Amino acid sequence: MALYEVVEHPTLDEPLLIVTLEGWVDAGLGAAAALAALLGSVPTELVATFDVDTLLDHRARRPVVRIVDGVNTALMWPQIQVRAGRSKSGQDLLFLVGPEPDHLWRAFSSAVAELAGAFDVRMVVGLGAFPAPVPHTRSARLVATATSVELAHQVGFLAGTIDVPAGVQAALEREFAELGIPAVGLWARVPHYAAAMPYPEASAVLLEGLQQLTGVAVDTADLRTAAETTRRRLDELVANSEEHAALVRQLEAAVDTESERPLGSSSLPTGDELAAELERFLREENN
Repeated sequence: MALYEVVEHPTLDEPLLIVTLEGWVDAGLGAAAALAALLGSVPTELVATFDVDTLLDHRARRPVVRIVDGVNTALMWPQIQVRAGRSKSGQDLLFLVGPEPDHLWRAFSSAVAELAGAFDVRMVVGLGAFPAPVPHTRSARLVATATSVELAHQVGFLAGTIDVPAGVQAALEREFAELGIPAVGLWARVPHYAAAMPYPEASAVLLEGLQQLTGVAVDTADLRTAAETTRRRLDELVANSEEHAALVRQLEAAVDTESERPLGSSSLPTGDELAAELERFLREENN
């Protein structure tokens, strides 16, 4: 059973495949906003569609019905797509976008790898963001999950061994590792207490990391402006309580200590309790 249908087969020169699937951890909407900026800067065409009836649970990701004056006029189904475009610098790009599959992850990963092979993909880059014990008063940093030590070191990584629930991006990385296609996940670290609100700096650092790694450039000026507005808002909220300002200072001290070493040299002290307490405070302030 074929999981996808090729709609167009454009001529591409060793494209970069960018993976951003909805449904797994995306703190501060970091990856979603980064993808929106990418797609807003690169005209794309549909290359392939996946069988969402097979891959998705429609009770979890329901289609949207459009009702006009009581009449059902359309049903908009979720879609998993591969789209093609070209960066301003002339690099060919493929985008894997849409909701993360609910079923058949192994088969889906094999299908994506098959498509990547058909287009001679040179590298795969995933975008994501996760909550971390870091303060909003320090610049966001990236960490990597990668198919090689070299790629992990190019981006930075958290040292040590950790077992965490996986998204389908992890399954794709393993598939590409077995095929010998370089793959890396760029993950922005977002303050725990800001994870449930838009955090534009995460999107900016993801795009800047993508440019540093691949040369694909997107203007991040608007995201940086929005990030400064978000930072000022958080500053005002924290300033209302010396207790919570002290918690932020403790997070700052932990991150500053980390910044004195290469990112992968040791693990960041936990700080979960501090971040959880501050998250509760900010949530109460917004109610």
